[in-house]
Amino acid sequence: MSSKQVVQLQSQTLIDIGANLSHESFRDDFDETIERAKQARIEKLILTGTNIASNQRAIELCQLYPDYLFSTVGLHPHEASNITDAVISELREQASHSCVKSLGETGLDFNRNYSPSDKQEKSFIEQLILAVELKMPLFLHQRDAHKRFLPILKDYRDQLSRVVVHCFTGTKEELFDYLDIDLYIGITGWICDERRGQSLHPLLKEIPNNRLMLETDAPYLMPRNIMPKPDSRRNEPANLPYVLAKVSECLDKSPESVAKQTSINARDFFAL
Repeated sequence: MSSKQVVQLQSQTLIDIGANLSHESFRDDFDETIERAKQARIEKLILTGTNIASNQRAIELCQLYPDYLFSTVGLHPHEASNITDAVISELREQASHSCVKSLGETGLDFNRNYSPSDKQEKSFIEQLILAVELKMPLFLHQRDAHKRFLPILKDYRDQLSRVVVHCFTGTKEELFDYLDIDLYIGITGWICDERRGQSLHPLLKEIPNNRLMLETDAPYLMPRNIMPKPDSRRNEPANLPYVLAKVSECLDKSPESVAKQTSINARDFFAL
């Protein structure tokens, strides 16, 4: 099957481990977005929290669809300038909700530097400490910051439970660094981008079966293997089968088998 054809799963379902459905672009058709996800055999969705407001919105959305929607809560590196003791206290409170299954999105982003690097590192460390305290998994972001990200993370790794580097787009060396400390790897529609995702294709076979998970990062990273090209540039969870198609192609495995394994991994990681 060509990765430009949508995968029609028969016996398996998928879990999208990263969807920013608290984003304002979903406000007018949120219920329809969820229905399309279900029609595409998306079994469960993990909503990504990026700041106090989006965390709260994600929690509220989860309450509309209990047992289908779950969330993370965190302070994205772009938001790191806002880190305070009060924010950490609020994250601790938000993390107590039953629908919250992980801390994050946190980490480092030296590509855009929307927050100064020192603030990003402080925010990252504070959330690592909180994850240790709460014994919660971590949902991490790293872009152009590996040389600082890895040593900071390694300082806490032995005290942490499960950790995923979401939207992995890095090098073979970075991948092996993460696998060496037993991290999970999240793959998005970046893998479907013929302009910049090609370098990831041979790396997929280096990821152990029990460490691979799939995500859309909606509304971002629309898979470029969707044909015909969608009118809207907004990505959504219903497009996860296109990511599955490309990943399966790169692994030389059936979509059903990849869907089954990545869903098992997601259920284990988020304790669903």
